[in-house]
Amino acid sequence: MPYASGRVIHDADAHIMELPGFLSEHLEAKYRDVVTDARLFPRRDGFQSRIAEADRARSEVFDDSQIMLAKNWSALGSWRQQDRPRSIDLLGFSSQLLFTTALLNFSNLLESGDDHELAYAVARAHTRHMVDFCSVDRRLIPTGYVPLLDFERTRKAARETIELGAKALLIPSRCPNGHSPSHIGFDPLWAMAEEAGLPIVFHVGGGGVLLEKAYFNNGLPPVPDFHGGDDNFKSIDYMAIGYPPMKALTALIVDRVLDRFPRLKFGVIEQGASWLPGWMRNMDSAHNAFYKNEERLQKMSLKPSEFVKRQVRVTPYPHEDTGWIIANSGDEVCLFSSDYPHVEGGRNPIKRFEASMAAAGISEAQKQRFYCDNFVDLMGKGLPS
Repeated sequence: MPYASGRVIHDADAHIMELPGFLSEHLEAKYRDVVTDARLFPRRDGFQSRIAEADRARSEVFDDSQIMLAKNWSALGSWRQQDRPRSIDLLGFSSQLLFTTALLNFSNLLESGDDHELAYAVARAHTRHMVDFCSVDRRLIPTGYVPLLDFERTRKAARETIELGAKALLIPSRCPNGHSPSHIGFDPLWAMAEEAGLPIVFHVGGGGVLLEKAYFNNGLPPVPDFHGGDDNFKSIDYMAIGYPPMKALTALIVDRVLDRFPRLKFGVIEQGASWLPGWMRNMDSAHNAFYKNEERLQKMSLKPSEFVKRQVRVTPYPHEDTGWIIANSGDEVCLFSSDYPHVEGGRNPIKRFEASMAAAGISEAQKQRFYCDNFVDLMGKGLPS
């Protein structure tokens, strides 16, 4: 029996675990000497041995009962494209929205640099890579990356991303250098996504540096992350994980992007959701406080929190109190996600979500929205028929 059974479940967050060399065939030749494996896979001690171990394991008969226990490169279908259809069979999800692993932080580094041509070239390669991997099974939904560095390049990149076959447009949640993500120069991006019926999504890794390095100079021994290393989130910087999407979406809502593009949907993926109810209420409070002095607020057709319910969808982590989040943000907003095959997703996210929702008295109709309907609404025409 598949891991997920008894209801239709769409997975709003799943990943590819890339191998060295994965980008070379998708990247234009003049950039291949610049975008090296050393830059894409920094601080990966024992990386090759882990890949070899996972490859040996794949040559044996995979134990179906390990589908949610094997993680990262050892997980079925995490890096071998031909294994992914079987993995989704065993998982039982009706679809998976797929994200890169190796390019999340790297794209953010390029976004904060001065080489705009390189950033957009890597974005094109990123999209080709995702679309190619997902072509093996219609249940796999590819994301494509669109930088926000330059208005005209972004317009072209959005068109290319849609034409290449991406079904969701991933943008950074960090504020671009020199202009807001809500700048009217990005209106062609929003218009193209809305016309195509595809969502705009944020993902963890696109928010830039969350905390100043000084916070980790506390005179105490280093603290390992949950992988046992030092290149992922720890408890203190985890607390800031929701700030970048909160700031970006606040600008987009207050500057009336969502008002002007009412059919455009936004997804906030793998950045938690405990911040969601307070943020919604805080925006409404700001709307009330500044209404008399800001014409843009006076022109808004809805309260900020109502735009969130209409157009923003967010994935809670399984360790969060999802029932409380749904009860305090609305039935329309939250989405199920597994983060397969990353360790962060846990071994049994459905069990944890169910326990939280049961404690909060979440109804079957509300669960239907969480596991299925809100994702269908987010994805629009990007959902496989």
